[in-house]
Amino acid sequence: MTKTTVGILPHGGQLIDLLDESDATRQAAEKLPSLTINAWNLSDLELIGIGGFSPLTGFMSEADYRGVVDNMHLTNGVLWSIPITLPVDEATAETVTIGQEVALKTADGTLYGTLTVTDKFRPDKQVEAQKVYGTTESAHPGVKRMLDNGDVYLGGPIKLLKQPSHGEFDQFYMAPKATRQMFHELGWETIVGFQTRNPIHRAHEFIQKTALESVDGLLLNPLVGETKADDIPADVRMDSYQTILKHYYPADRVRLVIYPAAMRYAGPREAILHATVRKNYGCTHFIVGRDHAGVGDYYGTYEAQALITSVESELGMGFFKFENSFYCKRCGSMATAKTCPHPDDDHISLSGTKVRKMLSDGVVPPKEVSRPEVAQVLIDGLKRKAAMVHE
Repeated sequence: MTKTTVGILPHGGQLIDLLDESDATRQAAEKLPSLTINAWNLSDLELIGIGGFSPLTGFMSEADYRGVVDNMHLTNGVLWSIPITLPVDEATAETVTIGQEVALKTADGTLYGTLTVTDKFRPDKQVEAQKVYGTTESAHPGVKRMLDNGDVYLGGPIKLLKQPSHGEFDQFYMAPKATRQMFHELGWETIVGFQTRNPIHRAHEFIQKTALESVDGLLLNPLVGETKADDIPADVRMDSYQTILKHYYPADRVRLVIYPAAMRYAGPREAILHATVRKNYGCTHFIVGRDHAGVGDYYGTYEAQALITSVESELGMGFFKFENSFYCKRCGSMATAKTCPHPDDDHISLSGTKVRKMLSDGVVPPKEVSRPEVAQVLIDGLKRKAAMVHE
C-alpha cells in the first residue's frame, strides 16, 4: 500500500498498490491451483490492484458484501456503494478451501493475479438485485449479468501480477498514482472528473465546460470495459473524444485517460462508485448529470444526484450537478431550465438512443446536438465496424 501526499486524499486515506510483477512471485503463482476469470472479473482485479477501488484490497468478504448491499458501507465504516465480488459456480466452489491461495487466469491461460480465499458464501441475488440495481428484472443488463454469474462468491485479498493490456488504448492508460503525479506536475489543485460510456455531444460539452470554468483542469475518463451490445464501441468513441478535444477544448486544461472498468448500469449507486474512483485518481470534483449510469427507465432523472447529495460529506469531494441541457434557438446557446425562460418548442434535444440510431444510419445529427466533425468520426467508425461484421 502506498501513501500519497499529492492532492486530495484517496478514499479511505490510502492509495492501494498491489501490483507485483516480479519473476519470483509469478513463478510461485504458476504452481498454484487456478480459477478462470472473465473480462468483468479482470477489470475488477485490475482496479483493486492499481488502487482505483481504494480502500479495497481484494474481492469482498461476506461481511463487507452484506454491509455494502444493505447500507452502502464496509465493515470498517467507509462508504462503498457497489459489491465487488468474484462469483464462481458450485462445482468450482467445491474445489476451493478457506485459506487457500489460487491463481487467477483468463480463459487463454494468462496469469493475472492471485487470491487468498478468506470467504466462500452464497449471496441472496434477489436481495442484491433489488438493493443495488433497484430492480430484480433480468431485462436490466446489470441484473442479468449478476444472475448469470456463479452462485458462490469468493472473497479475500489479491495480488495483481500482470497489468492487462488495453491494446490501442494503452497510450491513454494511467494508474491512479500516475494521474495524481500528472496533476501535481501540471499544477492543477482542483480537477473535475467526467465519466462517460457515450460519445460527447453538445450537452456533455456544455456541462464539462461550465465545470471547467471553476476548476484548474478536466479529467475526461471514459469507461472502456464491457458495455451493452448496443452501446457505441469503445474504439469508435475514443476517436470521437480525440476529435472534440482537438477542435473545441484548451489543450492545457484537459487530459484524456481511460477508465478500464465494466459498466454495471446501477444508476444512483454506480454514480457513487464513479465518484469514488475519480477521487482515487486524484479528482477533487465530479460531474453528475441527468440519469447518471442509468439504463432504460429504471431510475429517476435526478435520483443519482439525490443519492450523491445524501453521502456528499462522506465522499469528501465537490460535485457539479446539472439539469438536462439543450440548445435553445431563441437564446442561441446551450442552456438548462435554470437559465432559459423559453418553451420546449424552442429547444433542440435528442435522446442518446435516437442519436445512436441516426449515427448508425449514417445521418449526421443537427449541429446543435453534435459537433459535425465528431458525428462524422462516429458515422465512419460505425460503418467500419459494420463492414467488419459482414466480411
